[in-house]
Amino acid sequence: MPDWSVYTGNSDSEPHDGIDRLPPPPPWRAFDGAPVLPPPGDTDDEGAVSPDRVHRARTYVATPESVQLVNAALVLRRPLLVTGPPGTGKSSLAYAVARELRLGPVLRWNITSRSALADGLYQYDPLSRLYAARQTARTGAAAPGTGAGRGVRGDGVEDHLHLGPLGTALLPYERPRVLLVDEIDKSDLDLPNDLLNVLEEGQYEIPELMRAARHSADGSTAEVLADGTDAPVTVTRGRVRCRAFPFVVLTSNGEREFPPAFLRRCVRLKLRRPDREQLSDIVRAHLDTPAGEAEHLINRFLARAADGELATDQLLNALYLTGVAGLDADSRDALAEQLMPYLSATADGDGF
Repeated sequence: MPDWSVYTGNSDSEPHDGIDRLPPPPPWRAFDGAPVLPPPGDTDDEGAVSPDRVHRARTYVATPESVQLVNAALVLRRPLLVTGPPGTGKSSLAYAVARELRLGPVLRWNITSRSALADGLYQYDPLSRLYAARQTARTGAAAPGTGAGRGVRGDGVEDHLHLGPLGTALLPYERPRVLLVDEIDKSDLDLPNDLLNVLEEGQYEIPELMRAARHSADGSTAEVLADGTDAPVTVTRGRVRCRAFPFVVLTSNGEREFPPAFLRRCVRLKLRRPDREQLSDIVRAHLDTPAGEAEHLINRFLARAADGELATDQLLNALYLTGVAGLDADSRDALAEQLMPYLSATADGDGF
């Protein structure tokens, strides 16, 4: 592999610190956020990560193209736009990279048609702050459950503000965090363009904290909660700038076109349906299935996929359940047919 490659895509490899060998960023992608934050806990700390995500990270089977483009995105400090049909492992790629390179728990932002840039950066609840201030005025003590763990009164701006997954990923960590922006093609038309400046500059501002800093008598720093943790982080004068640009994975099912300006700033990876050899590797990574039985259902899966859209996890479901059920060949095939329905209704003749 080239000297600049740190991600191998080998599901058998142990997590390692290869990220520390990453070449310096291009001059136009160097960031200087301060102070440096320590890295989060490792993703192989299974007590802090859901078993499903740990399993996906350990069993992901990378293609040579995906390995090359992941390393390109890491070196160039650019987002990776991953496009492909459902079930091709788009989101699992983020967990696999985070595990192998010890980059901590993946920060996940699930996109809907209502998602806005502010949702990913931070959330501020002025009503809860007003309630806390009234409680303090009446009783002289903070309202229960308020405060960021600093012994504060609980009616400050920072006590009712927490960072979202994008805002957390851009904190000045010593090593990059992994941010998964899942199904960005579900967003409204403005979100990709709104992301441009934040991802290009690697920084953002929190106006509520900037205003509070101007009127603060005891300093210009605030401690706010970051996404996925109860530990507060320090924000100075309401400005956040990354130090290690996060590894950003944006997934898309290819259901829409993106603006050229957005595409120009991304490394683009298009995943395709796995072939027979890749399916065999995926099955071996996930299940201890007898070779003959796996081969039979893989053949059946490929034959059905020729007539409609199927996802790889449907094959895994069929292999697992038919193995657990201990069925004869005919019953196994009938159950597999039920577990591998086409993802498009029109393929079954049920379209409108």
